[in-house]
Amino acid sequence: MRRSNLPAELNRFVGRAGERDELGRLLEEFRLVTVVGVGGVGKTRLALRCAAAAEKRYVDGVRLADLSALRDPAVLEHALAEALGLTDHTTRSPRTMLAEHLAGLRLLLVVDGFEHLVEECAPLLRELLGRAPGLTVLAVGRRPLRVDGEAVFTLAPMTDGDAVELFGARAAAASGSAAPAAPGAAVLELCRRLDGIPLALELAAGRLPLLTVEQVLHRLDDRFRLLTDGARGALPRHQTLRTAIGWSHELCTPEERLLWARLSVFAGPFDLEATEYVCGSADLPPERVLDVLGGLLAQSLVLREDTPAGPRFRMLDTVAAYGAEWLASLEDTARMRRRHRDWYMGLATWCELEWFSPRQAEVAAATDAALPNLRAALELCLEQPDDAHLALHLAGTLWFYWAGCGRLAEGRHWLDRALATEPERPGPHGHHDPRLKPLWVLGYVAILQGDDTAAVAALHECGDRARQAGDRVAEAYATHRMGCLALLSDDMPRAEDLIRRALDAYRELGELNSNVLMGQVELAMTRIFQGDLEGAVALVAEVREVCEERGERWTKAYALYVLAYAAWTRGDHAEARGLLAECITIDHVFHDMVGLVLAIELLALVTASEGDPAEAAVLQGAAAPVWASVGLPLFGSGYFSGPRELCERQAGELLGPERYEASVREGRALSLDEAVDRALAGRRRRPAVGVPGTRTPRPFRTGVPETRKPAGSPTGKGGEAAG
Repeated sequence: MRRSNLPAELNRFVGRAGERDELGRLLEEFRLVTVVGVGGVGKTRLALRCAAAAEKRYVDGVRLADLSALRDPAVLEHALAEALGLTDHTTRSPRTMLAEHLAGLRLLLVVDGFEHLVEECAPLLRELLGRAPGLTVLAVGRRPLRVDGEAVFTLAPMTDGDAVELFGARAAAASGSAAPAAPGAAVLELCRRLDGIPLALELAAGRLPLLTVEQVLHRLDDRFRLLTDGARGALPRHQTLRTAIGWSHELCTPEERLLWARLSVFAGPFDLEATEYVCGSADLPPERVLDVLGGLLAQSLVLREDTPAGPRFRMLDTVAAYGAEWLASLEDTARMRRRHRDWYMGLATWCELEWFSPRQAEVAAATDAALPNLRAALELCLEQPDDAHLALHLAGTLWFYWAGCGRLAEGRHWLDRALATEPERPGPHGHHDPRLKPLWVLGYVAILQGDDTAAVAALHECGDRARQAGDRVAEAYATHRMGCLALLSDDMPRAEDLIRRALDAYRELGELNSNVLMGQVELAMTRIFQGDLEGAVALVAEVREVCEERGERWTKAYALYVLAYAAWTRGDHAEARGLLAECITIDHVFHDMVGLVLAIELLALVTASEGDPAEAAVLQGAAAPVWASVGLPLFGSGYFSGPRELCERQAGELLGPERYEASVREGRALSLDEAVDRALAGRRRRPAVGVPGTRTPRPFRTGVPETRKPAGSPTGKGGEAAG
C-alpha cells in the first residue's frame, strides 16, 4: 500500500503562506486539528497542501478519507477502512478493526467533508485517537467536531493580494496565456466583491474568455447565475457557487436557515441585540437567537470580529446574497427591512441621548460600527414616500456623528436628500414640523463645509418655520448656528449677540447638552478675539467644569483649545502644551478633524514660542493635509489665521526659507497618526546656534478680510437633540 493516497495537484497552489505556516504549527502541537470555513473558501486545498508538506513526519504516511459523497452514516467506518486500504474477512466490527490497525501506527489521517455526518464522525474519531497514540487527524468541514483536544483553525477568505494573484493565475490559464496579466483596479474590485472566496474567483476567471473583468463586475448582482460551470470532475458541491453555498444551507437546521435568511437584511456588522430584535419572532423566539446564531458561527456562515464598539458579527456578501434569495422566496423581505430600519432608528436616538454623557466615546464607536446599517435604514426611508418624515428624523438625529466624528460630507448627502423630499407646508402654531431639526443640522454642516449660501438658506427657513410652529427650541438652534456663521465670518459683535441670545433661550427652556456648551465656547471665542481674555477664560472654565462633571469630552476639547490659547498669550507655554496634548488626544479619538487641525496649528505656534522653529514648521506641515480633508484652511478667517501667520513668520525668519520649507515638507509627509504622535511626543529640540528663542507676542487682531469662503469651524460642531 502506498504511504499516501493524496491526489496530485492539477494546478499551481497560490498564496496562503501565513495560513500554511499556522496550520503546520497546529499539526505539530495537536493531534486533532479541524479546518473550518464557508463553502468554497479553499479548506480542502489548503489541508491537502499542508498534509503533503507534513508527510515526512509520519512514518506510516498520510491518508485521505473523503466523506463528502457519503450519505449513509452506517457505512462511515467502512469508508474510513477503505481510505486506509484495509480489508478484513473476520467477524470483527469495522470500528474494532480500525482501532486495532491504527494502534501501532504513526499516521496522519485527513478526513474531508464530514459536516453532514458530524454526529457519527465525532465519537468515532474520538475513540480512534484515544486508542491510537500515534494517530493525528486533520479534519476538514464547515463546522467543528467539538471533540476534546480539538484545535479549530478557521480559514478566512483570501487577502486582497492573494486573491488578485489567484484570479490572475486562473484567468491566464483560462485564456491560454503563459503568464497572468498585470492586475488592475477592476480586478481588485472584483476580488473584493467576491469576498476573496477562491471558488468564486476561479469561477469568475473562467468567464474571461467570454467577458471582460468590467463585464463580470457589472453582472455580479446575480452572482449565482453568473458563476456556474465549474470544472468537469469537480466535486458536485464545488461545481457552482450556488451549489457550494447551497450545500451549507442543506446542512443547517430549519431555525438556522430562517436566521440566515433574516440576517441578510443587515448591510454590515451587527451585534447580538440587533439580531434578537430584528430576527426574533414567534417561529424564532428572541431567546433562541443566541443558540441559533452560534450554530451559524460554528459553520463559518457568520463571522465574529472585534471592533472598538465590542464584538460584532457579519456575513460575507456571497452568503448574505444566498440568504436574501431565500428571504425573498419566503415573501418576508419588506417586513424584515422595516424591522431593521426601526432598530437602527432606535439606536440612533439612543446614541444622540448618550452623546452628552461619559459614554461619548462608546457612542462614537457604536455609530461607526453601525454606519452601513444606518445607511440602509436611510435608503429605505427615502424609498417610501410615506416614510419621508422618518428620513428627516434619522438624518437630523445623527447630527452628532456628521459634525462630531468627521462625517460632514456624508451628513450633507443624507440631509440634502431627506430635505429634498416633498416639502410640507408649515402647520399651525404648535404643530410639530419634521423639517426643523434637519434644517438647522444642515445649516451647521454647511457652515463647517464653508457653504455659506446653503447655510443661510437652511437656517433662515428653520427660523421662519420654527416661529410659525411656535417651536422655541428649534428657533434657538437656528439663532445659535447663525451666530456660528458670523463667528467664522469675522463679524464678532454680531456673532456675540446671536450666540448670547441663543444661550439665553437655552437657559430659559432648560436645554443643557453638548450643543449648549459648545455655544458657550463659541461665545468665549468672540470675547477673546475682541481682546477680553479674562472673560473668555471664565466662560470656558465653566464649560470645562460642567464637561468633567458630566463626562463630556468632545466639547471639553474645544474648551481646552481656548484655554491653551489664553495660556500661550500669557507666556505659559508648558500649560498651553499640556492643554493642547489633551485636546489633540480627544479630537483624534473622535476623528474630529476640525478640532484636531486647529489644535495642531496652535501647538505649532507654542512650539515656535518655546524656541524650536524647525519642529514648529514640521507641525505646520503636518496640519496642511488635514486642512485639505476639511476644506479652506482656517476658514478664510483673519482671526483664526493669526496663529498660523505668526508662526510661519517667526519660524521662517529664524530658519531661513530653505530650512523652513524642508521642515514643512517633513511634516506634510507624515500620516495622520504619525502627525498626532509627533504632536503628543512634545519633542523639544534645542535651538540651533544663532537661532534664539522666539518672543511671545501680545494678543493680536489681524485685519478682517472682506470676503470669506470657509470650510470648517474652530468651534467644531454642536447641536444636540432639538425638536
